[in-house]
Amino acid sequence: MQTKRLIYTLSFFVFLLVGCKSSKTVTTGDSNLNLSAKQLIKANAKQTPSFKTLAARVKIDYSEGSSSKSTTVSFRMEKNKTIWMSKLGFVKVLITPDRVSFYNKLDNTYFDGDYAYLSDVLGIELDFNKVQNLLLGEALYTLKPNDFEVSTQENQYVLMPKTQLEALELFYILDASHFKINSQQLAQAKEQRMLQIDYTNYQEVDKQTFPQHIQINAIEGFDETRLHIEFKSITLNEKLKFPFNIPSGYQEIVLK
Repeated sequence: MQTKRLIYTLSFFVFLLVGCKSSKTVTTGDSNLNLSAKQLIKANAKQTPSFKTLAARVKIDYSEGSSSKSTTVSFRMEKNKTIWMSKLGFVKVLITPDRVSFYNKLDNTYFDGDYAYLSDVLGIELDFNKVQNLLLGEALYTLKPNDFEVSTQENQYVLMPKTQLEALELFYILDASHFKINSQQLAQAKEQRMLQIDYTNYQEVDKQTFPQHIQINAIEGFDETRLHIEFKSITLNEKLKFPFNIPSGYQEIVLK
């Protein structure tokens, strides 16, 4: 029961997160495998995109067991403030530092809550910054040079905390040429849970690097949920609106 509850909640939350000027794919250049943890973290920080607003089309492929779905949504972000999605105006999502909200005109339902329940169920503290970082290819947890050690594996860097938490094991795999994150993985061995986020391609927009393809795998026991996200037609720093108003009379979705 707990397994199904976790998988449902994680699937629900991640699906909400995703539910022009031309760009080009970032190609791998010459590798540099001689950096210290401090140098690597500094090189990674230099690749953090700087913008005020971002707009894109996002294609989502979702699967759990034999069930699969695919859709495309309009995506808008005001950095550090708002993440907004719309599916033809029928389904809208609004994520802010304080709230996670959505409504569905197809079945007259809505959800409006904070991050507390999802954090409790997943066993990790979720907040707006972690959601934003996931979508931008940034580390979910802050990379502090003194807290991490570095090694190399298959022409990539591996960053691991010097001391892993008992309840949560964490490590990052970084590209040895452009120093962005290729994969970040979180495991809770006692609960047989793992969350793996792979950035299989990056793209360059206005001389900045953004994820193009993100593969998310959430595993608990023998249950696995998979989500593939593709960002298309990214534009930066346009004046954007984030229309969102839950219609009256809709039925609230209560997560238990």
